[in-house]
Amino acid sequence: MSLAVAIQMDAIESIDIDADSTFALALEAQRRGHAIFYYLPHALTFEDGRVYAHASALQVRREPGNHFTLGAPERVDLATMDVVLMRQDPPFDMAYITATHLLEHIHPGTLVVNDPVSVRNAPEKLFVTQFGELMPPTLITSSRAEVMAFREAHRDIIVKPLFGNGGAGVFHIPPKDENLNALLELFTELYREPAIVQRYLPEVRKGDKRIILVDGEPAGAINRIPPPGEARSNMHAGGKPVKASLTSREKEICEAIGPTLVEKGLVFVGIDVIGDWLTEINVTSPTGIQEIDRFDGISVAALIWDAIERRIDETAERRLPA
Repeated sequence: MSLAVAIQMDAIESIDIDADSTFALALEAQRRGHAIFYYLPHALTFEDGRVYAHASALQVRREPGNHFTLGAPERVDLATMDVVLMRQDPPFDMAYITATHLLEHIHPGTLVVNDPVSVRNAPEKLFVTQFGELMPPTLITSSRAEVMAFREAHRDIIVKPLFGNGGAGVFHIPPKDENLNALLELFTELYREPAIVQRYLPEVRKGDKRIILVDGEPAGAINRIPPPGEARSNMHAGGKPVKASLTSREKEICEAIGPTLVEKGLVFVGIDVIGDWLTEINVTSPTGIQEIDRFDGISVAALIWDAIERRIDETAERRLPA
């Protein structure tokens, strides 16, 4: 099977080829003989019911400082592609949401991974609320009084922006910390959205586990250990990835959410688990597959492409005349 694949991502020249999940997906696509095209999110155009992108043919290689070659940009009708990988990083803002609306016009005739409707309807810190029995005590509010009452009940809390990413803007407020009022004032100035407040999970000192699910099935995991004096374990914030396997509780979490992921067309998902609690479901541009590959000696990118190709085959079979 040879597919035409368009990758919507951030600037390829600035990626870390030893960590970037999109780069691993592009390498695997190329290894399979798929034709790859690259474009930036702002290169999307909608006209007369068609969705176009100013895209360039892409070749990739694992050579630091020389990891890609681009062809001349051309106006590509994305309906002529077999697959579009929506892989730009958050923030999950109106530009991101607009891109999902545009890509909705071509899906599922062109398979968009992940399904743009589900991406729009499943921001990481909100989607997890559909699985309330799996998540720690959580409050989403713009009310200072509600936050104060939650802190009174749980004492040790985490406060973070509802649509943040990479650990940015995450604050640990222990019981004697006097900065909560000032922090809420700052959040009010910076964000129009409610804040999300959760009970602090001391188990985070042992790590915040990233589990990758492919078509609803766990493919692998890494544990991310926060550095000393830091409440955040995100690798962007200095978290150290270490080899990990799944506990029985984590397997239960995957089994509980897996069918919903498949139903919503969320092929490539990264969930975050601290202790026994599911804290986030990442559907925009999950990371961590290269770290898992190195620790476990597998290729998560290959598993993802297997899942994509299965979906392409199933769609083709449904279109055959009876």
